Amino acid sequence: MTHRLTLDDARRIAVRAQLLDARRQDDVVGVAEQLGAIKIDPTATIAPAELTVLWSRIGSSFESLQLTKAVEIDRQLFEFDGAFRPMSLLPLMRPAMRRWPTRPSSRAWLEANASFRAEVLARLRAEGPLTASEIPDTAAVSIPPDGWYGSNQVVHMLDFLQRQGEVAVVGREGRTRRWDIAERVYPADLPEYSDEEAEHLLNERRLQAAGIAKQRSPWTPVGEAGEPAVVEGLKQKYRVDPEAVAALEHDDGGRVALLNPYDGMLFDRPRLKELFEFDYVLEQFKPKSQRRYGYFAHPILMGDRFVGMLDAEVDRSTERLIVNAVHEFIPFDEEETEMLRAEVEDLAAWLGVGLGEW
Repeated sequence: MTHRLTLDDARRIAVRAQLLDARRQDDVVGVAEQLGAIKIDPTATIAPAELTVLWSRIGSSFESLQLTKAVEIDRQLFEFDGAFRPMSLLPLMRPAMRRWPTRPSSRAWLEANASFRAEVLARLRAEGPLTASEIPDTAAVSIPPDGWYGSNQVVHMLDFLQRQGEVAVVGREGRTRRWDIAERVYPADLPEYSDEEAEHLLNERRLQAAGIAKQRSPWTPVGEAGEPAVVEGLKQKYRVDPEAVAALEHDDGGRVALLNPYDGMLFDRPRLKELFEFDYVLEQFKPKSQRRYGYFAHPILMGDRFVGMLDAEVDRSTERLIVNAVHEFIPFDEEETEMLRAEVEDLAAWLGVGLGEW
């Protein structure tokens, strides 16, 4: 069956799948189960990504300790490759972990550092959990520093071992990760899947999180998951979650949502442009003179349309949320302005700071 959708329908499906419709969520784990991944990023002009992503779905009742508890105590979420993910995804990721690495340069580095690898695992087994700085760097071959990694090869080895499923992040001390042997972090009774089963189920989970995605996309690969869809006015072939199509009949409407620049809703840039006519560019790494909206401006979603950018930051010296600018793509009417103000006030209340004049 091929679904024929209007552009409005497609946008509503995408917004609802990302839990940005009128319904507020009340459970950190439930949000992660639906989204599949909650990006971790320390940029905190307002708050780190992992916290604002959850606040955008839950609201002011969300507390950071709820996330810590789900990860470090209940083990319902786990950290992997820069995101918190639901533990239900781990069995589906394990076949790919067993195949990793596929890149020849990564295999060569691991082979050249076989003794270093064994030493890191042995120390974690004997003394873990440990931070990277507590493990000696005995690498025989080094990966040169770049803009993301320094010269410490332990960080590289831990990341490689995590991708192989040998070690895991057990928790954090501030922004610093603490590592341990994976078998002491992950549940022991997880189901096993073949490569084919795992890929099929992962595609279904990706489509569940997206609602609608292009059939072939490096941004949101969903393969043959779901059912084919044609979106009015677009030539691309899409796949859609049939449950998301059925849910259109019970749509609760939209609301205002302020999205962290690393929010998963914004990840698939081509889809964002095709469905929402929103050509989003992260200006964080642009020179100041080339920025249009601000260093870390948050996109503003109203209902199923992106209507502007909020350039705001927390001034820790005065404990206030400062709104530098609201960039309106099309001028807001009075009701839209009040809706945005209410959401910004809610953001300030959640942060525990006052709100500056704007």
